Amino acid sequence: MRLHLPFLLLFLPLVLSHEGREYTEEDISNLREKWGFEYRFGGISTFAHLQHAHCLTDPHERFDIAILGVPFDTAVTYRPGARFGPRAIRAASARQAKDMGFNARAGINPYLSGVKILDCGDIPISPFDNDLALQQMTEAYKELMSRSTPSGRRPVIVTLGGDHSIALAALRGVNSVYGPVSVVHFDAHLDTWHPTKYASSWPSSQSTFNHGSMFYLAYNESLLLPTSNIHAGLRTRLSGADMGDYADDDAQGWARISTDDIDDIGVAGIVKKIVEHVGNSKVYLSIDIDVLDPGAAPGTGTPEAGGWSTRELIRILRGIEGLDVVGVDVVEVAPAYDWAENTALAAAHVVFEVLSSLVKKGRAAVKVEAKTRDEL
Repeated sequence: MRLHLPFLLLFLPLVLSHEGREYTEEDISNLREKWGFEYRFGGISTFAHLQHAHCLTDPHERFDIAILGVPFDTAVTYRPGARFGPRAIRAASARQAKDMGFNARAGINPYLSGVKILDCGDIPISPFDNDLALQQMTEAYKELMSRSTPSGRRPVIVTLGGDHSIALAALRGVNSVYGPVSVVHFDAHLDTWHPTKYASSWPSSQSTFNHGSMFYLAYNESLLLPTSNIHAGLRTRLSGADMGDYADDDAQGWARISTDDIDDIGVAGIVKKIVEHVGNSKVYLSIDIDVLDPGAAPGTGTPEAGGWSTRELIRILRGIEGLDVVGVDVVEVAPAYDWAENTALAAAHVVFEVLSSLVKKGRAAVKVEAKTRDEL
């Protein structure tokens, strides 16, 4: 059938006007009332359903605390897979949200506290070149640490790892603002090993950077305060046939708390040792999920039997909430080895406890500052 032009012109206004309806403010308000919520299992996967921004490319997006994913795992010595840790921890945090985030022990909801917590996405990191990857991570941390915040205080970056080597880049970023800091290190392993302790007939500059040597490298870069760093939860085997690894650790100024110490002095004793050793220094808090027993956290790169329970770790973290923490990582979550999501769930809750402590400490500091101004 042949259609004539005049007949087609009858339908032209319908075609030209098909641009969608115009919405009033009342229409938009109604839409938000109907659809402006998410069930815990829905929505885009950000940490605790927080607002997301790609902070590295948006310098105008301000935050007090950044949740930052670092999907890197090509510096591991045993099982890879922690590059998927940030995604797994975010997914496991889905039951956390603003409307159900009140932390009874801390007396605060970190997500409704007035502190701007933002999921800043991930650092894009090369999986092919570790020298380049370390450069990318370092520049990213320095960039974010230079940002201004809504509160006027320095930003705090809470890192979702990634293998533990990322702590070197994070410490470089913290150092660019604060200078040397103390490290409180929860881990089954020392991570102060000289790179040559990993025997190889094919040494290279890249191989010196791995998830067991990063604190050794940090010490040699003068990123750490010399005598106020402490390990907690140690239960690793040592290299060779003597205590040489401990001697190297001593020479770098570290104190050590073993996993077994909790049986003798309890949680309160562990907390007391950490707080007394660190004192009033600025603290970088580094939490390797393998500090937990593999029964509680099997999805990790270097599991060691006989670790702490999730409850014990959380109680210790609550006990040290008064420390002046300026940076945090929760690392070595490798979800492929844990079909039940236990490891990522533990990591997500650890982050929640740390956020609660950071917000509580920050708000207390603001009150002290305000009181001081009023007294002048």
